[in-house]
Amino acid sequence: MKTLHIQGKTGKSTLLVGERLQKLEHYIAGRPAVIITDHHLLDLYEKDFSCYPVVTIGCGETIKTLDTVNSIYRQLVDLEADRSTVIVGIGGGIVCDITGFVASTYMRGVSFGFVASTLLAQVDASVGGKNGVNFDGFKNMVGVFSQPEFVICDMNLLHTLSKRDLLCGFAEIVKHAVIADAEMFVYLERHWPQALALDSNVIEKLVYDSVVIKAGVVNRDETEKGERRILNFGHTIGHAIEKTTGAPHGEAVSIGMVAAAAIAHRCGLLSEKDAARIKDLLTRMNLPTRLSGHREAILSAMRKDKKREGDDILFVLPEGIGKTVIRPVSLSQIGQLTDGLI
Repeated sequence: MKTLHIQGKTGKSTLLVGERLQKLEHYIAGRPAVIITDHHLLDLYEKDFSCYPVVTIGCGETIKTLDTVNSIYRQLVDLEADRSTVIVGIGGGIVCDITGFVASTYMRGVSFGFVASTLLAQVDASVGGKNGVNFDGFKNMVGVFSQPEFVICDMNLLHTLSKRDLLCGFAEIVKHAVIADAEMFVYLERHWPQALALDSNVIEKLVYDSVVIKAGVVNRDETEKGERRILNFGHTIGHAIEKTTGAPHGEAVSIGMVAAAAIAHRCGLLSEKDAARIKDLLTRMNLPTRLSGHREAILSAMRKDKKREGDDILFVLPEGIGKTVIRPVSLSQIGQLTDGLI
C-alpha cells in the first residue's frame, strides 16, 4: 500500500492506494458511521460493511440530483446521524460525488471518506475534494470544495467492473499523462495491453501515478483558481457530449481530449506528431476519438460551461505531451476550431 496526502483549506485527506475495503473499520476508528452506496455495490460487497447502517441509492448519472440528496438527508435524520458521525461513500464517481456533497452540507459538515470501487473514481472522482450534483442536466452545477478524510483505492474491486467502466477510468489516466507526465505517457504506450488486462503491478503504478499528479495539483490550487484547471483537459467538450448524448464520462472525455489536441495543433501549440500520439493511444485502448451528428447541440451545451467567462471559455490545450496551457477561446472561435472534429 502507498499513501499520499492532500492538505486543503477544508482539511487533510489521506489517499490509500492498494488498501482493502475490508480494512475500512480501521479508518472509521470507532466512530458512529453511515455507509452510502448503490444497489450494485450492496449486492457485491454488503458482507464487508454489514455492521453499519446503509443508505442505498440508484445507479447512473440520472440519480446525481438534489432530489437524491434530499432523500439521503431524510434517512440520515431518521438514523439520528449527528456531527460525530462519519459518512462513507462506497462506490464509483457518482456515489463519491453525492456522498461528499451530502456530508459537506449535512449539519454544516460532518467527516466523510470514500472507498473508490471504480477506476474512474480511484484516479479522479474521489480525489481532490470536489463534490457536487447535476442540475437540470448540467454536470456538477451545484457543489462544494471539501476534502474527504480518507480515500481507499482497493485494486481488487476493479475486477468486478465491466470493460466499458474500466475504459472510462483509463481515459482519465491518459489525461493525467498528457497534462503532466511525459514519461507516464510513454509507459502507457508501451504497457497498455497489460493495463487493460489489469496486471496488478501495472494498474497499481498507473493509479498511484495518477493520484500523485492530481494530489500535487490540488495541494497547489485546491479551489481551482489557477493550475487546477489543467485537470479539465478534454472536459469542456466532454461534458457537452455527456449532456447532449448521454455518453459515459470517460468516453466523452476521450473524444474531448482528441478534439482539444487537434485545436491545439490548429492554434500552433501542439505538433501534428503529438496530436497523433494522443489519438493513437486512446484508439489502442478502445476508447472513442470522434463523434458525428451532434455538433450544434454540443456547441450549445458548451455555452453553459462553468468555465465560461463572458464570451470566452477557458480551454486546456496541450503544448506537448506532459505540458499544457490554459487559453481563453471565444465562443465564435470554438465553432471554427472544432469544424470537422465534432
